[in-house]
Amino acid sequence: MRKLIYSLALGAAMLFSTANSDACTNYLITKGASTDGSVMISYAADSHVLYGELYYRAAAKYPAGTMIKVYEWDTGKYLGEIEQARETYNVVGNVNEYNVAIGETTYGGRKELVDTTGLIDYGSLIYFTLQRSKSAREAIKVMTNLVAEWGYYSSGESFSIADGNEAWILEMIGKGPGVKGANWVARRIPDGYVSGHANQARITTFPKANGKTSITNKKIHKIFNPEVECVYSYDVIKFAKKMNYVPKKMKHEEFSFSDTYAPVDFGGARFCDIRVWSMFDQVVDDMDQYWDYAKGNIQYDANGYATNRMPLWVKPKRKVSVQDMMHFMRNHLEGTELDMTKDPGAGPFGVPYRWRPMTWDYNGKKYCNERATGTQQTAFSFIAQLRADLPREIGCLNWFSVGNASTAVYVPIYASITEIPETFKVGNGDMLTYSPTSAFWTFSKVTNFAYLRWSYMYKDIQNLQDMLETSFVKKTAEVDAKAKSLLANNKADAIKFLNQYSGQVANSTTERWQELFEFLLVKYIDGNIKQEKNGKFTKTEFNNPAWPSQPGYDDEWKRRVVEKVGHLKEVKESKH
Repeated sequence: MRKLIYSLALGAAMLFSTANSDACTNYLITKGASTDGSVMISYAADSHVLYGELYYRAAAKYPAGTMIKVYEWDTGKYLGEIEQARETYNVVGNVNEYNVAIGETTYGGRKELVDTTGLIDYGSLIYFTLQRSKSAREAIKVMTNLVAEWGYYSSGESFSIADGNEAWILEMIGKGPGVKGANWVARRIPDGYVSGHANQARITTFPKANGKTSITNKKIHKIFNPEVECVYSYDVIKFAKKMNYVPKKMKHEEFSFSDTYAPVDFGGARFCDIRVWSMFDQVVDDMDQYWDYAKGNIQYDANGYATNRMPLWVKPKRKVSVQDMMHFMRNHLEGTELDMTKDPGAGPFGVPYRWRPMTWDYNGKKYCNERATGTQQTAFSFIAQLRADLPREIGCLNWFSVGNASTAVYVPIYASITEIPETFKVGNGDMLTYSPTSAFWTFSKVTNFAYLRWSYMYKDIQNLQDMLETSFVKKTAEVDAKAKSLLANNKADAIKFLNQYSGQVANSTTERWQELFEFLLVKYIDGNIKQEKNGKFTKTEFNNPAWPSQPGYDDEWKRRVVEKVGHLKEVKESKH
């Protein structure tokens, strides 16, 4: 039972520290900021023990009084039972048939506020909400009502919540053992802007309730008014004052949710917010002013609030495409002084990954490795492309990948499908069981082989990755049109077609990646690099393999060897 529960876990097996190496990353793009007018959110489920697969929950109806058992997603621990909804919606991964998508990142925050008696952890909260919501605003209402009724079990969380029209960030933390409900704030990202969060709470100050654009949860029914852009728990500030987190006389406009409930420290900036910085830096020109903060150099005011933090959202200088989002998810701080392909830890072949632990001691001092968006411990990641101009059965594309995003392929999975592709199916292998038909294990083979000679192999991987993803993006309009035509006559035929298409691209991509693994093994075996042209290995006139190239090591590697043991390696001139 536990094995099944664990395989269904949301991801991100988090501890409370923001410096923990298990972490997730979310980016949010509004309609006015995307190239095609879609709303997009991305999510990487990063955990060293989570298996990459695509979860599925079919739509269903239940009699009144039906109860559902709740298990903590990270551990499989049984938490209790809550009442099931009378009707639930089709959920594929982290999106549902009504084009609602939810992602998360854990920021932890104040440990004493975890309600160990609560019945709903963050993972359960996400999936229960996807089964019950037809819009992002309804999702916020459902999430906050669920924890108010049943108690919130997890530590602090940031949630990305989006539909085809808008994107929101909801930040939540409990009230301590035995106290139901949560302290929370939700803010809509203004149209034309982009945002992100990565294991550090990001909402600082927020507008005071005025009954129109900003409201409290006592008036949460008003969230369906499109003018409402902010909603928060009625006692979010009062509670902080009661706990002596802030001065009793602090005014609403001075109060910062993040700085109060999850004060940012070196790890919160250097390991977390730097991932948001890396995306912002690719779409605006003035992010250098926040680079010092992103490196962990934080300035504080008299209240202990950080004063040099990044804004919650920025207006991009160009429109963002779905392929841009794929690129954002593969960032290793390239082009900065912390470029993970450049420092000595990258080795002679520029590997942009550092094996854990992330911090280490040497001669009485503590040092760190970087934590970039692209990371080796990703179980799965997705980009939800939510298109309000299409029928809802077609409108949501869940671009889904498993394993390290840098060496994986995002394949288009429609949110209305009712059959999960075999290569992504729950139960096709697990973290301790290899399966030759599993996408996770197939992509992991390529990834782990590439770590050995990254600077060379990654070029081959990128070529195929880009070719496949570009072909999927180009084919989307054709698939949409076909599905729309079928939908006009028979919904079942349209869903069948989308099942077949999503399954075909997932399974054929996995097959192509197995072929890539075989190609890389042949090309790079034993440290040689075989000559090839257009994917065909070069042969001599006698049909033997052409002599392989042996480029050796770069000058930086040679310098370090000479400085350390040059006296033992020097070749002496012979007298004869």
